[in-house]
Amino acid sequence: MPRKSSVSEYSSEVPDETAAVQPRVRQFRHKAEGHRGRLRDKFLESGLTGFHDYEVIEMLLTLATPRRDCKEIAKAALSRFKTLQGVLEASPAALLELSGIGPQNIFGIKLIQAVADRYLEKRITQKDIISHSKALFEYLYYNLRDKTRECFKVIHLDAKNQVLGIETLFEGSLSTTAVYPREVIQAALNHHAAAVIFAHNHPSGDPAPSSDDMAITRKLIFCCDIMGITVHEHLIIGENRYFSFADEGHIANIYRELESLSL
Repeated sequence: MPRKSSVSEYSSEVPDETAAVQPRVRQFRHKAEGHRGRLRDKFLESGLTGFHDYEVIEMLLTLATPRRDCKEIAKAALSRFKTLQGVLEASPAALLELSGIGPQNIFGIKLIQAVADRYLEKRITQKDIISHSKALFEYLYYNLRDKTRECFKVIHLDAKNQVLGIETLFEGSLSTTAVYPREVIQAALNHHAAAVIFAHNHPSGDPAPSSDDMAITRKLIFCCDIMGITVHEHLIIGENRYFSFADEGHIANIYRELESLSL
């Protein structure tokens, strides 16, 4: 009579696929953790110097994704939204459309964006901003450079040129923004501002002023002068460059025009 095989004897002859997969999973995790560790060490040693934008996004994603390789997800996000700032400013709904990005990732991305905005804003508050123009430009450049629509900001200053507040008063289309002097004046009065700085972006990347930019700057200076509010500057932010109405002499010319009309 043939001998019956025991269950244990039979099962020992069947390959254990789970056992074969586990070493590969552990190897993958070890490789991913090693890559993350190298990124962290590199960042702690020299900051973001030498990092690609996708690597910055990858590090952000790893904070809420403990055991998954985030490199390809980061590259997909950068491909979709074009720039690092584009990823940071993307809506939660748009981010969720990318496979591998979930609510916890979005929380981390939005938190980092908000912290960066506040940090740069705090750098220019309670300072004589006219003497700290580099900090002002860095704030405006970071805040406006990759916007897909024109945004018009007003920086309200006290009599010592310290920042009282910063507002985005108007948002427009790809190539134009409607700016209403009455609302600009009202906002300045609400802040008890003695002076203002205007700034807006050109999504095209070219900061050269249009005829409309020249006209609205003149109109705003005329209106502000009536109310005793000084206009120090109007900056147009482009791609890696900017246009300064003050540096180019336009602000001074408009004030000279005002003086001649009052004689």
